[in-house]
Amino acid sequence: MEPRMSLFANETGAKLGKRIFAVSQVIHESALPKPTQELVQLRASQINGCGFCVDIHGKDAAAAGESATRLNLVAAWRHSDVFTEAERAALALAEEGTRIGDGREGVSDATWDRVRKHYDEDQAIALVALIAMINATNRLGVILNNVGGAYEPGNLASIAG
Repeated sequence: MEPRMSLFANETGAKLGKRIFAVSQVIHESALPKPTQELVQLRASQINGCGFCVDIHGKDAAAAGESATRLNLVAAWRHSDVFTEAERAALALAEEGTRIGDGREGVSDATWDRVRKHYDEDQAIALVALIAMINATNRLGVILNNVGGAYEPGNLASIAG
């Protein structure tokens, strides 16, 4: 599989990529726990079939100390006992927010209530923005046919130029 084009190969793509990365940096620097950020990004990327982003977020989470057990169970988080209630709320929001186009109701009030039980206002808005941004990034990766496998942990900033 070959990428269709590089987002950063022309001026417009490079500008877009840098701005997407800048928004992602604001989220990364928020009070939303870093492990939760990686788990949410990994789960949305799995749902969207973006191998490039699954590779990035799985490897970065592992490099930050996330256990192989938890990473392997992200896709089946409802049927595992290795995630906190706060992480489970974030994963539920990620799934519901990612699957809006699947004919579902969107984000349920029950899920939103669980999120608000565990996350303050700043963390909740960071979580919502994170889900929106990873979905946008996944779509870029899938449309451009970016493949996973070659990412080196910690190199996301260098990809963004």
